[in-house]
Amino acid sequence: MHIAFLNPQGNFDPADSYWTEHPDFGGQLVYVKELALAMGELGHRVDMITRRIADPDWPQFAAPLDSYPDRPEANVRIVRIPCGPDRFLPKEELWPHLGPDWVTGILDFYRNEGALPHAFTAHYADGGLTAALIRREIGIPFTFTAHSLGAQKMDKLGVSPGNLADLDARYHFARRVAAERVSMSRAGCIVASTRQERREQYGHRVYRGAVDVSDDTRFAVIPPGVNRRIFFPTSSPADDVVRRRIEASLTRDIAAGRRSLPLIVCSSRLDRKKNHLGLVRAFVQSERLQAAANLALVVRGLDDPLRQRDQLKDEERAILDEVAALLDEHGLWDTVASFTLDSQGELAAAYRYLATRRSVFALTALYEPFGLAPLEAMSCGLPAVVTKNGGPGESMREGEQRFGVLVDPEDPDDVARGLLEVVADDDAWNRYREAGIRRVVSCYTWERTAEGYLAAIETMLGREHTADELPIPTYFTRPTGETDIPLAGLGALYFEVRGEGG
Repeated sequence: MHIAFLNPQGNFDPADSYWTEHPDFGGQLVYVKELALAMGELGHRVDMITRRIADPDWPQFAAPLDSYPDRPEANVRIVRIPCGPDRFLPKEELWPHLGPDWVTGILDFYRNEGALPHAFTAHYADGGLTAALIRREIGIPFTFTAHSLGAQKMDKLGVSPGNLADLDARYHFARRVAAERVSMSRAGCIVASTRQERREQYGHRVYRGAVDVSDDTRFAVIPPGVNRRIFFPTSSPADDVVRRRIEASLTRDIAAGRRSLPLIVCSSRLDRKKNHLGLVRAFVQSERLQAAANLALVVRGLDDPLRQRDQLKDEERAILDEVAALLDEHGLWDTVASFTLDSQGELAAAYRYLATRRSVFALTALYEPFGLAPLEAMSCGLPAVVTKNGGPGESMREGEQRFGVLVDPEDPDDVARGLLEVVADDDAWNRYREAGIRRVVSCYTWERTAEGYLAAIETMLGREHTADELPIPTYFTRPTGETDIPLAGLGALYFEVRGEGG
């Protein structure tokens, strides 16, 4: 098959430039790239269509066509189509340019080549809208993967009738939610990472009338995968640099008599919802846990994060300030190490080394939509203790089988219990190590993800789309500069959810 990915904010290039350095260069790009390459390696022709940028500050994204020379076995092209002005634009500013510019450019590109893709797979709301406009024009069906949905971001930001207009001016929620609703109603298949994501995110009342989450014909639950080229369990000489860094931090931070203990490693970004404080509270309140292991906090970019926290942004610094206060209160500074890991390769090397120390990965987030990070640790042979809230409830258990330990992130005693179950019992540690590797290999590789998408696409191509389709608002196809985006409609949908009236 010939499959085209639609991802206007993608900005892909062979060097993965700016990944993790800019809000628009996050996990969605990893997902799309790895999925596309896995499809290509399964023998399909794949195009990753994104926005062309002719901006001297962003030279990596100027060429109309590009590829991945290090993966020649994958028949994958990066196709860059102009979309609005030449300069870089944040994703929130792309909306006025999709219908008038990008869709036309994509259709012209394929008409000039003389062959259209068999199907599109659309990512995020802007990709979904593009796919809906193309389908209306030439009838090619598409799958839709939202990655994140506007209604949940509105919930997180605490949108109210009083601040809706201001927040919409920044985040363009009215356009985004309208695009999501159109994409859901017109997609041949909606892809969710977990059953819980399907029920809870797409079941938000903002999306009523666009999709019925109980309709099994509209959804495919396809989890993302672990990059096994990076996250593998066998140590290599290249890991020595990371090993020496960790050992130096242990010498610097940990009391001499404790340095041989396993580590409880937390490598999540500093964000309140990741609940670092819940993990630290569990540690400082449990003498058994302190006797069994040390704690390790990973913060990208700082050699000694706990003592260099004044170099962090406000929320990040505040989180580590509270961690430091807990360590002061309990006199436990010499039980906690902190260091930097600055790439996926370094993260994987650290997991492999920590596995030789019979350590454990901890993710005590208040809620984790999917939870790829613990699967990456497990793929390197490091057992995982993970929040029970969200996707890990599906990836860590299947029937009576357990591949990791689930804990209540808001209960320090339960977090300590889960950590002790692994770190204080050699038989349990070995059992979870082997089960974790087996789980990733059997269910959570990008090849498995690609196979899931291909099956969904084949099913979609073999049946008629029968769902009711929402009309595409005219402001998505008018020339750039339109401002009449109706907030009233979004408010009526959203504030009904929150019980605040229409």
